[in-house]
Amino acid sequence: MTNQKKTANKNIWRFYEGREREEVLDSITVEAPLTIYLDGEELVTLLCTPEKTDRLALGFLRSEGLITEPDDVSSLHVDREKGLVEIELKDKNILAGRLFGRRMITSGCGKGTVFYNALDSLSSNPVANDLRIASRQVRLLMNELQARGELFRLTGGTHIAALADCSRLIIAFEDIGRHNALDKIIGESLLQGISTDDKIIVSSGRLSSEILLKAAKLKIQLLISRAAPTSLSVDLAEKLKITLIGFVRGKRFNVYTHAWRISGD
Repeated sequence: MTNQKKTANKNIWRFYEGREREEVLDSITVEAPLTIYLDGEELVTLLCTPEKTDRLALGFLRSEGLITEPDDVSSLHVDREKGLVEIELKDKNILAGRLFGRRMITSGCGKGTVFYNALDSLSSNPVANDLRIASRQVRLLMNELQARGELFRLTGGTHIAALADCSRLIIAFEDIGRHNALDKIIGESLLQGISTDDKIIVSSGRLSSEILLKAAKLKIQLLISRAAPTSLSVDLAEKLKITLIGFVRGKRFNVYTHAWRISGD
């Protein structure tokens, strides 16, 4: 992960119907492992775009409920050569309590005590209902998101996600993984002290239950994506009173839950 290269160049053969093939130099997005160590113990290895890895690590810990604010962290060291982020927490006892009984939730797995405990906790502390946005602004936010996708335009191999208010994007990151892009946003907002309960998540990727739960933990009221949601994410958004918008393309989009937050142009 030296120098945090985001792209690699490779000679490829390009084929066209009715034409001779040609050899060209193509840009390919870099995929690299990032191992996070927490209090000296290996926690997880993420496959990611090797940029803003400190933000990714902090956002991942925040998403997993292992930290809630920057002051929970006593030190953070990034080793780009080895692809490591080493984080020490101030209170080791808190970590033990938060890790007890945990397990990872992946796509296709919506069962288990941890999943429902997390859902019950979020349901008892719902998001606010004060955010309203015009349908025109939904389309403009998506247009701005796509305009910022420089790495995608170069390689076609990344997702992009952003934290926004009703008028503009505030933070945006690209990554090979849609979860990683969101965690980078979470880490950056944590470091900058940006409140998220009155903000919007805008994404290029599928709105799965994992993405929905990450947003819910931040008290996000509205998620916007160019892609589709899953049935579980729609069910969760309905229960948690989050507005879910998908297929934002051109002049149209679909609102799957709590459409009262959206007004006409």
